[in-house]
Amino acid sequence: MKSINLVFGKEELLMLVEDYYKYDVVGWKNENTLIVRLQDNREIEIKQLLKDDTHVLFNTHGMYYKEFPSDFSKVRAYTSYIVQYAPDLYKEVNLLEQQISELIKNGIEHGNKLDPNKKIRVWFDFNKRAKVIVEDEGIGFGLLQDWNKFSLNRTICLVSQDFEHFADLVAWKGPESNEMDGGNALFAALEYWNGGFIYNGRGNKVVAVRYFPDNPEYKKYI
Repeated sequence: MKSINLVFGKEELLMLVEDYYKYDVVGWKNENTLIVRLQDNREIEIKQLLKDDTHVLFNTHGMYYKEFPSDFSKVRAYTSYIVQYAPDLYKEVNLLEQQISELIKNGIEHGNKLDPNKKIRVWFDFNKRAKVIVEDEGIGFGLLQDWNKFSLNRTICLVSQDFEHFADLVAWKGPESNEMDGGNALFAALEYWNGGFIYNGRGNKVVAVRYFPDNPEYKKYI
């Protein structure tokens, strides 16, 4: 059995850890979607996280910038400040606000450990797409390989209707997860941010991009 280490980007497909299933890598659909072929020749899409310090999406030229204290009680206010710059089409009722809120909450809680002396740095713009970069002062998310392995097994399990292993793959749990943490926020993020969801090498900075129907490039990302 084989799986893929995607921690440092698309070019490093290293067979390092063992999975439940056999598959072959076909290629990439977009920045975070890997296509694999199963033993029955079906091709399926699997969400994966990437780290890439040099990715063009980390370019902050022309973006708004704001720093926020690590005050969990003010996350909604921080998010509202950012979203006010977005056109109504991009807000999608409150989906944009929810997803930006998750990025900021994650940085405050898991990155800065709720330390009020640490800052959350946010770059954002809504020029023909929504683009948000969030950086905290923490040690970084170091479990991308583990999450990618879980995502791969979970997706194949669901497609294969493998009920024997399903109970083990309902929700991803990291060392800091608690009983209130379903562990699946990253799946929602990867579905929402269709233009890319990329971490820096340290894992304490993430760029998220979403395209909308008003952009000619939109169909490439759905």
